[in-house]
This record gives sequence, C-alpha cells and structure tokens, in this order.
Amino acid sequence: MPRGGWQEFTGPGGFSGQSRAMERPDVSQANPKEQQAVRVQRTRGGKRGKTVTQITGLALTATEAKALLKRLKARAGTGGTVKDDLLELQGDQVTLVMDFLQSEGFRPKQAGG
Repeated sequence: MPRGGWQEFTGPGGFSGQSRAMERPDVSQANPKEQQAVRVQRTRGGKRGKTVTQITGLALTATEAKALLKRLKARAGTGGTVKDDLLELQGDQVTLVMDFLQSEGFRPKQAGG
C-alpha cells in the first residue's frame, strides 16, 4: 500500500475533522500583547513547599507558549513547564519575569503577595 493511502478517518465525520475543531484558536492575533491581562505570581501550593512563579493570562498558541517559556528559562537559569494556559518557572522569579515580559511587549501585573 502506498504511503498515505489509508483515508478511513479523514472523512467529513471522521477524527481529523473533529481534531481541528478541538484545537485552540489562534488567539494571539485577536488579542494584542499589550491588551492581554497577564498575571505573575509566586506560589507554593501543591509543590511540597517549593516556590514556583506562575504566569497566567497569556493568550498564546501552544508553540508560542513553549517558545516564550524556553526564553524565560534561559534568562532565569531555571526549569519550567507549560500546564494548560499556565506557565510555571521554578523558584522566585517574579521580578525577572515582569521585566522580561515588559521587554517582550506585554503588560504584566504582579498578583498575590
């Protein structure tokens, strides 16, 4: 069988049509960086007492979020992850993240304490 010859799930009611509907829309074009309500907070909840910096409110696609997190991790020199619509960096990196996001064109606000 030639490559790509199996078309069982690509019909109008198949899985490929459903997967496109379930993807996140490209919201970065609809909401410019300076209008996004970006919040940066320090938290320890559910992390066995370890402090993490959480960034919420970024309207980015999955690939844009990963690219931004990669630059943040390189700048901070720590690890981090993307969870749903949340970016997490290890340690107390609030001031560094605030400065970085401002230089990227966002308008972040510190949330919490």
